[in-house]
Amino acid sequence: MTTTTASDRTISLDSILAARQRVYQAAVRTPLVRLYYDDAPAEVYLKLESFQPIGSFKLRGAYNAISLLSPEDRAKGVWTVSAGNAAQGVALAARILKTRCDVLVMDTAPQAKLDAIRRLGAGIRQASMDECWTAVIDRKHPAFQGVFVHPFDDDNFIAGNATCGLEILEDLPDVAAIVAGFGGGGLSCGIASAVAALKPEVKVFGAEPETAAPLHLSFIKGSAQKFPDWKTSFVDGCGGKSVLPSMWTLASRLLTGSIVTSLEETRKAMTIVAARNHLVCEGAAACAVAAGLSGKAGSGKIVCVVSGGNIDLGKFAELVSTPA
Repeated sequence: MTTTTASDRTISLDSILAARQRVYQAAVRTPLVRLYYDDAPAEVYLKLESFQPIGSFKLRGAYNAISLLSPEDRAKGVWTVSAGNAAQGVALAARILKTRCDVLVMDTAPQAKLDAIRRLGAGIRQASMDECWTAVIDRKHPAFQGVFVHPFDDDNFIAGNATCGLEILEDLPDVAAIVAGFGGGGLSCGIASAVAALKPEVKVFGAEPETAAPLHLSFIKGSAQKFPDWKTSFVDGCGGKSVLPSMWTLASRLLTGSIVTSLEETRKAMTIVAARNHLVCEGAAACAVAAGLSGKAGSGKIVCVVSGGNIDLGKFAELVSTPA
C-alpha cells in the first residue's frame, strides 16, 4: 500500500482521474440534493454517500486500493481496521476482486455494521478503540496476516475517495464550501485534493464531534495532536483519537479548518435530515450536516457529505424521537 510522510505529500489529479476509471466497478455516482430546511444559514446540499452499495463512501477508496494490488499480494488476502464502514468497503471490494478479507473492528461498532460485514463474507475480530488505533498507527496486528489496507492513510485509498469531490464539482459548479466528517482524514483530504486541483477557491472543512476533535486541536497547535479527553459516542464514524502526522501533511495544507459540533447539534441535524429529506444519517454524516448548519462554513452553497447511513435503527429512532 502506498503512503508517505513527506511534507510535500500530494494526491495528484492524475491519480484521482485514474481512480475514477476503476471505482465505478464497485461504487456508484451518488446524488446531490438540496436540504429542505428554510432555517439553514446557507443554501445547504447533501452529497448522499449513504446511497453506496455498502451505505458509505468507503467503498470508493477500498476498491481503488485493492484493485491496484499485484496478483501476488491479492493472493495473500487483505485486512483492515475499522469502526465499521471501512470494513464493509474492504470486504465488498475483496469479494468483487476475489480475495480473502479479515477485519479488526472497534467494539463500539453498531450491530448494523457488524451484520453487514458478516454478510459480505469477512472474518471479524472485535477489539477496544485503543487496540484498534494502535493497529492503525503501527499498520500491523498479531492476529492478522496478508496485506494491510489502511482505512484512510493510503494514497490510493484517498484517491478513490477523491472521486466524490469530482462529482460534487460537476454537479454544483458554484459550490462555496464542502464539509465532511474527519475521522482519519481520508474523505476530507481526498475531496480537498480534487478541489485544490480543479477549483482551489472552494473551502473544504473537516467536521468533528466535541468528544473527539483532534483535528481542531491540531489546527490550534499547528501540528498533529492527540485528543486528550476522547470519549465514545453515537458519532462513531468520525472523531479519532489523534491526527496521524502523515495525514496532517495533507490536512494542514488542504483543509480550511475543523468545525466542531456538540452531540446535541449532531442529533438535531440527524432529525432535520430525517424529517425534511426522509433520509437516514449515521453519526459522522449528521456531524457534517450539523457543521454546515452552524454557519461556520460560510454562506453561499454548502455541500455536506452524508458519508454513511449505517446506524442501528433502534438507536436512530431514539436519537430522532426528540424534535429538532
